[in-house]
Amino acid sequence: MGAPLFCRPAELLIRGAHVLDPRAGIDTRQDILIRGGHIAELAVPGSIAAPDDCDVVDGTGKHLFPAFVDPHVHLRTPGQEHKETIASGTAAAAAGGFGAVIAMPNTSPPVDNASVLRALAQTADREARVPVGFLAAITRGQNGQELTEMAELREAGALGFTDDGRPVVSAGMLRKALQYQRVCGGVLTLHEEDPALSAGGAMHEGAVSARLGLAGIPSVSESTMVARDAALAIYERGRVHFQHLSCRESVAALAAAKEQSALVSAEVSPHHLTLTDESVRALESSFKMNPPLRTEADRTALVQALRSGLIDCVATDHAPHATHEKEVPFEQAAMGTTGLETAFAALFTKLVQAGELELSALVERMTAGASLFDLPQPTIGPGQLASVCLVDLRAGWEVGGRGYVSRSENCCFHGQTLRGRVLLTVAAGAVVFRAVSAALPAALTAVK
Repeated sequence: MGAPLFCRPAELLIRGAHVLDPRAGIDTRQDILIRGGHIAELAVPGSIAAPDDCDVVDGTGKHLFPAFVDPHVHLRTPGQEHKETIASGTAAAAAGGFGAVIAMPNTSPPVDNASVLRALAQTADREARVPVGFLAAITRGQNGQELTEMAELREAGALGFTDDGRPVVSAGMLRKALQYQRVCGGVLTLHEEDPALSAGGAMHEGAVSARLGLAGIPSVSESTMVARDAALAIYERGRVHFQHLSCRESVAALAAAKEQSALVSAEVSPHHLTLTDESVRALESSFKMNPPLRTEADRTALVQALRSGLIDCVATDHAPHATHEKEVPFEQAAMGTTGLETAFAALFTKLVQAGELELSALVERMTAGASLFDLPQPTIGPGQLASVCLVDLRAGWEVGGRGYVSRSENCCFHGQTLRGRVLLTVAAGAVVFRAVSAALPAALTAVK
């Protein structure tokens, strides 16, 4: 996961921004000088003289954070480029303040062999706006019947393994994968769903689904698999990461596993932290995702678990879809929402400003995904490769009001006014995103 090949190392002085890096213990206004893509100096505002070859950015009234890391995105390459590409998806990430992302393997063909993985990595080297890591499939074709060549995939650069989009239904198959994972390394990241319980469902099973007459997906279809797979991880001493948890029963199963010192971690997505199945009443397909939006009690449990650190990190599960896949009756619509461009603003607006989560906790959880995959966590300090984002917390903006950087528009926050506008992103030492002008913070462009 290196710097984009087409981007020059940043020469940048950001003056007077409020620097917040919980990991480094920084929470104060400072000047930050970036030279040759690395953080050269931090000092009190106004104390750093601007070098002649440096671009100067006025950060007064703005916040500077470590750039976010998203451990769960769908970039749709290869085979589904009409929805997203590595170039467009990582440009959307940069626009959302992300300095690195990890892509899922449920593509066409899936990333289940080393040749596909190597080709993807080469494409990312040429086209990615921010560094991209890749997960490979656990089973061939993601069909749950035969393990991939996990050791070979690790040697080719896979950070871990997942059949995301599909669960590993067979406990025996997952046990075998855990045994191989202990040998070759990496993390098994699991989409937890029992198809025998969820098949045919379009939304959360509960009072709203009953009122709408829609087949539901019960929360136990997720939580029972979390409990099962945590038990297998404990038995095999394997590393497991639970993807996009959505319900309070899964939180309880995660807590029980961690109490037994299981090598487990978990993520939660912005939509599950801020929305409930009440949003589905209008049958708008942008609210259809898997796992589905659940109840207020579930949402509250997820927020509490994220705040306490029981849930380790935020992941968008950025899932772009073409218009024709979403503009159909709700039951027929594809599942998934985009999220890279809105993640921070949605969580800042709906959780931090609402008093449910501290800003410092949000920033930490939006960068914590890196360490779960043995990647360096972005931090702000002299000598560090610059990976930061500058955000105006006071700026309000309408989601989708000026279009999207992503190729797809299926965002569950579409049309909402959020606070917190990303103005600048530096990833792997290069400026990868910048607002068109400070005077027009709502008009954004990717750095070309």
